[in-house]
Amino acid sequence: CDSFYVLCPVPNLKSELNWEIEGKKLRDDIVSALSRTILPDLEEHITADFWMDPTDFRNDYRSRHGAGFSIAPIFRQSAWFRYRNRDPRIKNLYFAGAGTHPGAGLPGVVSSAKVVERMLKESPENIFS
Repeated sequence: CDSFYVLCPVPNLKSELNWEIEGKKLRDDIVSALSRTILPDLEEHITADFWMDPTDFRNDYRSRHGAGFSIAPIFRQSAWFRYRNRDPRIKNLYFAGAGTHPGAGLPGVVSSAKVVERMLKESPENIFS
């Protein structure tokens, strides 16, 4: 038994797409594209599948507008241009998560938490000592 994970960025709920319809269509389009390219006859080998759409992110995770990736995945909001981990105005206010530096996805969120941990340890108000 193997598993396969596809991450497909989609518009948030402000797009007004009907995800009850579009979710299944997108799933089918992805399976079709994979079948034509790197996973021949994929559909006939699928025994179980699961997908999430923006309504799931809104309902299950209280994500604003069902955004799965926080801020828009555009160049001027990526990598170094993401929101900083320390608030520039409010002392001792730090941020970690998909919308902050270094980025989205589980590796990015964990890295973001590690950045904040280091910043807290280096802070004059070090809460760890």
